[in-house]
Amino acid sequence: MEEFEIGGKLVTIFPSSRKSPVVYLNSYSHDEGIAVWDVLTSAVNLVVISSLDWNHDMTPWCIPPITKHSEPITGGADDYLSLLVDSIVPKAESMLGEITWRGITGYSLAGLFSIYALYRTDVFSAAASVSGSMWFPGFVDFVRSHEMRKLPDKLYFSLGDRERKTRNEVLASVEKNTRTISEYFKNKGINTVFRLNPGNHFADAALRTAKAIDYLAQEE
Repeated sequence: MEEFEIGGKLVTIFPSSRKSPVVYLNSYSHDEGIAVWDVLTSAVNLVVISSLDWNHDMTPWCIPPITKHSEPITGGADDYLSLLVDSIVPKAESMLGEITWRGITGYSLAGLFSIYALYRTDVFSAAASVSGSMWFPGFVDFVRSHEMRKLPDKLYFSLGDRERKTRNEVLASVEKNTRTISEYFKNKGINTVFRLNPGNHFADAALRTAKAIDYLAQEE
């Protein structure tokens, strides 16, 4: 494991012992990244980025608070993506051996960001959205009305089967929206899967994320 800081973000590298893909995990915390690495079964280089300004770096545009106690959602994904692609990726990969392809994943808002990133850059060949915030207002329309910079080889979506069971109408749309988006990509000919896991949004986050990475990494 190696670490460096750049642009106020902590980057932790878990290298593979052989020629492998590299997957970038935008993580709510450093410990979450370690927990994912501990349960991975595939041979991948995992690059975990933490110390994120979660409601800014992971969100594509500003939206009003969705609950009375919500923190502001300030739409800084484009700026963060520039840091990721122009600075974090080159430095991380200078510290790794030969890689086969590059993927991106994340949980919750970071799952939303993983899909959004495919519309803004062509550097990722696969993406996974784990309990991704597809409830985000306007995101379904964005997906349908814009073109990806490069069609990915694989897309993976997963949710907890209780995530839609909330009185908040915005959050309750998450399963419907995730199914809609995953079907849209599948109909475009992209290798896309959707999985339901038992539990709510907070259940087994590390294991769910590891399963997503393992799926992306498996050879067909």
